[in-house]
Amino acid sequence: MIKSLQKIILLFIVSSSLIYAQELKELTINVSAKNMLADSNVFISGNNPLMGNWDPSLVKLKKTSDNFWFGKFKLPAGFTVEFKFTRGSWENERIVNGNVPGNIIIKLQSDTTLNFVVDQWRDQVEIPTIGQVTGKVEYIKGLSFDGIKSRDVIVWLPPGYEINTAERYPVLYMHDGQNVFDPSTSFNGHDWGVDEVADSLIKDDKIENIIVVGIYNTDDRSDDYSPGAKGYAYEKFIVKKLKPLIDKKYRTKPGRENTAVAGSSMGGLISFMLAWEYPGVFSKAACISPAFHIGEYNYVKTVSAYNGEKKPIKIYIDNGGVGLEERLQPGLDEMLALLKRKGYVEREDLEYFKDSTAEHNEQGWAKRVWRPLEFLFGK
Repeated sequence: MIKSLQKIILLFIVSSSLIYAQELKELTINVSAKNMLADSNVFISGNNPLMGNWDPSLVKLKKTSDNFWFGKFKLPAGFTVEFKFTRGSWENERIVNGNVPGNIIIKLQSDTTLNFVVDQWRDQVEIPTIGQVTGKVEYIKGLSFDGIKSRDVIVWLPPGYEINTAERYPVLYMHDGQNVFDPSTSFNGHDWGVDEVADSLIKDDKIENIIVVGIYNTDDRSDDYSPGAKGYAYEKFIVKKLKPLIDKKYRTKPGRENTAVAGSSMGGLISFMLAWEYPGVFSKAACISPAFHIGEYNYVKTVSAYNGEKKPIKIYIDNGGVGLEERLQPGLDEMLALLKRKGYVEREDLEYFKDSTAEHNEQGWAKRVWRPLEFLFGK
């Protein structure tokens, strides 16, 4: 209860600073929800503090009858609002025509009322999947570590791994492991397709043969992937427990020069953190749509405060241009400029790419995942 109250106070302070001295417009959201379980409620989760900054369980809409909820939000004129509906968790978010929909997006120019009908929730339907797992994968179940929740790990082995028994392989560690290879475990039925892309790049002799380790997330994803007690524990879990386990179980090249990390959004942030804070373990990182500086997160400030020698790491950064990607862009620009001031050079140890048409989702990341793979392990 105390933690929830602290969150609400923090969001109020942040939202007050966000909208102070700006012209405000009122957005009214009306929701008619069907197939509701007893005593359940409708929550709104969006890209601003008043909608919980994508926390699915923080902002409950007001209930006026058995099947009707509403909310009113005052936001700056011209602000692009993105949001979704849940019953308090991403496991039971709104479903449209049997599929997980994209974000609802509106640019708020005037007082606006929007009406929605929710017929299905995620826990009430089977989400169709697109594609399948290509190649051989193995699972390590229920890995635990002090300070974070236990989680599963999926390991993708490159073509020829079981035949070429004398060969050893570089390793790429990826966050949000559910979404990396398998559409049946990906939260919206679309995976990154890293298995298909890596398989093709290897067979075309464009990248080295690599092992890819997908680390599942938990309900504590945001805390695990950002500075703080859980984030630092998650880093130690990878460095002190998971990597030694992978190096023991599989034929890896364990040195830093053959060890990389990658992820998207908050996963892009923690990927940068791991390379920056553990350059003796990771020599390179791919930060895809990273949350370097947005809302309460500001790792640009941490990097700026560092005055030591240039860290011997290679960094790939990319972003889309639609919705949340637009809001992430200023933080990317800050970090890119800062890294260049610290001596990193594009096309040498720094790479940047932008797809102005891409949204902040698995489909967008899957389209361009070949780029970080080539940057990290290209021949």
